[in-house]
Amino acid sequence: MKRSMLLLGVALIALGFTSCKDEKEVKAKKTVETYVVYVDSLEDVSAEDVKANWESIDAVYQLRVSEAETALVNLKESAKEMEDINASRAKYEALKAKIETAKATANPVVNSKQKLRNTLFGDGKIGEDMSFTWVNKDNILGVYESFFQSYKDNKEYFSREDYNEVKLMYEGLDSRKNTVEKEGLSSDDNAKIASIKLKFAPMLKVNRIGAKSEEMAKAKE
Repeated sequence: MKRSMLLLGVALIALGFTSCKDEKEVKAKKTVETYVVYVDSLEDVSAEDVKANWESIDAVYQLRVSEAETALVNLKESAKEMEDINASRAKYEALKAKIETAKATANPVVNSKQKLRNTLFGDGKIGEDMSFTWVNKDNILGVYESFFQSYKDNKEYFSREDYNEVKLMYEGLDSRKNTVEKEGLSSDDNAKIASIKLKFAPMLKVNRIGAKSEEMAKAKE
């Protein structure tokens, strides 16, 4: 009788252990499934919403994938679940690459020289080619005035390299002026431009010398 009771007790313990183990396995599979479903659900979200909420989406994803990978420990045969995780990971990485490309296109990195050009002439007016073909007899006076005012407003922040770039842009604008003069630039506008040039040229020269001296002084420190 005692032996029967002992065997029954061992059987119950084994059953309990198996039940507990089965429960963990079921929970593990559910965790993996939750991860897969989450990644699949992103396909139903509009591209605009995904882009706008990307940080939150990625935070949830990192939590889900971490839980799924940890769950594999509690699976006897995890080949299928591992395959599901890898497939969803690949799907997510493809989505991530798409979002990063979209962000890079929408917010291109602007180098220091382009920032300077944008500051002095307006966003996108002057590019690497330093073309001033958009300047004509009707707007050239306004371009000179805006350029000179922007220069005065920002010159204290310019480095020696910036001043060198300003000089190149100024020369490019002057070259364009020579062409515009032949296209009917009014004498009144021409006189006003000459007045701006008379003020700007010595100012630029002094500022460039000052920037160079300051740079040399810092190098000696």
